[in-house]
Amino acid sequence: MSFKIVFMGTPSFSVPILKAINNSNHKILEVYSQPPNKKNRGLKVQNSAVHDYANKLNIPVRCPVTLDEESEINYFKNIKPDLVVVVAYGKILPEKLLNIENLIFLNIHASLLPRWRGAAPIQRAILKGDKETGISIMKIVPKLDAGPVLIQSKLSINKDTNYEEISKKMSDLGAKLIIDAIELIKNNKANFIPQDESKVIYAKKIEKIESKINWHESADEILAKIRAFYPNPGTWFNLNGARIKITKAIEAERTDKAGVIIDANKMIIACKKNAVQILELKKEGKKLMKVNEFLKGNKIIIGQNLS
Repeated sequence: MSFKIVFMGTPSFSVPILKAINNSNHKILEVYSQPPNKKNRGLKVQNSAVHDYANKLNIPVRCPVTLDEESEINYFKNIKPDLVVVVAYGKILPEKLLNIENLIFLNIHASLLPRWRGAAPIQRAILKGDKETGISIMKIVPKLDAGPVLIQSKLSINKDTNYEEISKKMSDLGAKLIIDAIELIKNNKANFIPQDESKVIYAKKIEKIESKINWHESADEILAKIRAFYPNPGTWFNLNGARIKITKAIEAERTDKAGVIIDANKMIIACKKNAVQILELKKEGKKLMKVNEFLKGNKIIIGQNLS
């Protein structure tokens, strides 16, 4: 028996999961994604990554501004899905949609729930220095990311792992696990386990101000921020009136007043504890470059304070 499935997702993270379901013996009735946005300086209208991929598969795409309208609820009922799979859709599903009889809503969440419920679980795990994270597939309930969990699988986070790398691994893992989850439901073997509310931690949305470097933090904290915010929104500081985005750096066991340039040849900057040696950066309006290439045309001075 194959399931009729509605898929709800928006960013590139969701695409491998959509692909996996499409390649299975289950049928995707419809794809829901966020409405197209105007992006970049030309304000060209762009579809989401999921929208574009669904178009390639010739799967109908629906982009409602809201799901609260009665017409949207009725549309959902009329296409009669057996299952709804949600992956980074970007909207909270209304309770009246979740209450449609005999319909399970599954969410693929990028953390080991109940740790890091919310909008930015991967970034928060890296920032906190977690040694592991993973994928949780759970039943959606009205409370944010609070539903019982069907399957979890772990991934390690090492000192060099950045957001882009771990996100790709988690997306591929989610693509594998969703097929396992669907099979459990299809064969009446699904066992949804309630989350331990005493262990809940929330992963709040990343604010723009967080991406600016505070040299009064430790080198370890700053390096975690660089990895957590790569490639977007990026981690930056001001140098001689220009914004500099750091894309790669290492820790140096050097000390000085926080924010002071210790070594002008290797671009080592003191932090609250130890120092950061920048390896790769991007000056505002310029291309990405190695630090030695940057220093050929940009003079910095030992003792210069960047705080």
